[in-house]
Amino acid sequence: MNPMIRVGLIGCGFMGRMHANVYQTLENAELIAAVDIKPDVVEKYASDFGISAYTTLEAMLASEQIDAVDVCLPTYLHKEFTVAAAKAGKHVFCEKPMAMSLTEADEMIAACTEAGVQLMIGHCIRFWPEYAILKQITASKKFGELLSVNLTRYGAFPTWSSEDWLSDVTKSGGGVLDMHIHDTDYIHYLLGNPDEIHSWGTVDAKGPSQVFTTMKFGKAIAHLEGGWNLPSGTPFKHAFRAIFERGAAIMDVGPLTIYEGGKEPHVPEIPKMEAAGGGNISDLGGYYHELKYFADRLTNGQPFETVTPQTSRVSLATTLEEIRQMSA
Repeated sequence: MNPMIRVGLIGCGFMGRMHANVYQTLENAELIAAVDIKPDVVEKYASDFGISAYTTLEAMLASEQIDAVDVCLPTYLHKEFTVAAAKAGKHVFCEKPMAMSLTEADEMIAACTEAGVQLMIGHCIRFWPEYAILKQITASKKFGELLSVNLTRYGAFPTWSSEDWLSDVTKSGGGVLDMHIHDTDYIHYLLGNPDEIHSWGTVDAKGPSQVFTTMKFGKAIAHLEGGWNLPSGTPFKHAFRAIFERGAAIMDVGPLTIYEGGKEPHVPEIPKMEAAGGGNISDLGGYYHELKYFADRLTNGQPFETVTPQTSRVSLATTLEEIRQMSA
């Protein structure tokens, strides 16, 4: 593997631009080309980032020497383009959720395994600094066992998707699959597989839009709330409240704050790193850390561990079970 990962990105929308901003900060990955079916979109994108533009994946693969394909497409297209990239011998970074179904997820895993390439799904919350701190506290048992945790993620329906694909449940899976899966994936990362899952929620014209799930992990209880059925103009919010035997970690209004009996509340410092061309890398949050991890692991010839195709499949399976229960 070359010390510099040459990346071709497909899908020049909101997330595609976020990823391009990250690649500009990485020392071991270079975005060299992009694909979008809309010529005007990809040409503007290519001009903005100084890269080559294509309207098909096939054209990009035929013209560019790349190591990895970054898939920033609507969910219903993840399987098709991941499999195509794998068959071309390219490593794949694919945005979450992994796929629309477990069958599709299995096809993605099989294609990458057969081709001998690595696949990483963009479950960025595992890499988000505040959530990474909560993981460290929980794993170290610094404050004893985790007793309960609330994970919240909600907002108004996102109206920015290309051709409004998010409003089509056959393409997005609704707010539960598209948005809430962040917290479903994270709770697996934090505590493993639940002993029990109980879900209730709201299904509307855009599909499963809001879910309330309670999970039991031994003696620990997790409550997850997420979705996008709030009125237009409602601000996006993500938050957590974790209660331990001897302390608590809360991220809600204001920064993450750690509470320990007999001590003053403590706000842990989130390291700030200067980005190429100025700006704070921390503003890119988990998007920076996940793509850096992807590039670092590939350049070092190491397998993925923080997030794997198998953990992503498990999180998809659990989210689909939540949808099944709330839709029953």
